[in-house]
Amino acid sequence: MTQITEMRRGVTAVDEFLRSLSTTVLSRPGHPAPPANPESIYQEALRQVPRWHFSMLNDIERNDAFAVALERRVRPGSHVLDIGSGTGLLAMMAVQAGAGKVTSCEGNPLLAEITRRVIAEHGLSDRVTVIPRMSTDLRVGVDLAEPADLIVSEIVDCGLIGEGILPTIQHARKHLLAPGGTLLPERSTLTAALVDSKVVDGLNRVTSAAGFDVRLFNEVATRGHFPVRLPTWPHRILSEPVDLVSFDFEHDSLDDGSVDLSVPVLADGVAHGAVAWFSMELGGGIVLRNSPDNLGSHWMQAFVPLPEPIPVHRGQSFEFTIEWREERLWATFPQASERAEVTR
Repeated sequence: MTQITEMRRGVTAVDEFLRSLSTTVLSRPGHPAPPANPESIYQEALRQVPRWHFSMLNDIERNDAFAVALERRVRPGSHVLDIGSGTGLLAMMAVQAGAGKVTSCEGNPLLAEITRRVIAEHGLSDRVTVIPRMSTDLRVGVDLAEPADLIVSEIVDCGLIGEGILPTIQHARKHLLAPGGTLLPERSTLTAALVDSKVVDGLNRVTSAAGFDVRLFNEVATRGHFPVRLPTWPHRILSEPVDLVSFDFEHDSLDDGSVDLSVPVLADGVAHGAVAWFSMELGGGIVLRNSPDNLGSHWMQAFVPLPEPIPVHRGQSFEFTIEWREERLWATFPQASERAEVTR
């Protein structure tokens, strides 16, 4: 009986918390009237908050890496800007590292309100200011009293740039960072290899089902990457990994660009796509990777399907071009007639 009572109390507490959030956030101008019943409120919260936040918060390697990096980079009394606060974890780490003031911005109003409450629960409201807006909407002298000495932002997807880190850092570096200020992460490299996997390809392509030709459904297939935990699916790596592009967030222009590549093929097979992963450098030798062999990373790999499966042979060089444009990468293969687009 006691256990059931405690479970009911827990549900009631959750309902009250979500109802409070709905009153605070969903009632603001621009939002529809908050739903009346707890289940509807819960479903609205699910809709607004992506589930990957939980695996991200439980990623010990990621958390430890950022904690150590901030400990090394934050100067006592400095101003830190946390872009994409989520739950406020990096903002609280910055305070713990000695920041005098932290500004934390979050474009998702529900997450921003959760961040504000988490910060308050830890007694840090006097050190951390939460702004429920995108960083690209912030202005020094209006939203920020002064530019930031350090900007930390972990807005990367499995394909590195799908959450908009390039235009975000480009804007922040120009408008929100103090002269001589620094950025975390410092740089990142995107790497890829050709993959033979009919099963993974089948997650995004179909020819027939129960004897019926349903290829027309491929018109709505993803023309970009989708997240996949490659080791959990039958697959063969067909090429040496090759670095696609490296971004120095502190110094590179981060403009649109492209690179021509030639990948040595290791084995005969059918190239269904490319698997891509990143190496993100936080300075001092701290590197986060979502490569296929890193099963502990909450980031999966990015699978980039080719427009059509392409036979390849050992010893050949597979040539293609990577083009990036803000939040997207396009992989163009001479053997394919269409462009494979990489998005989140």
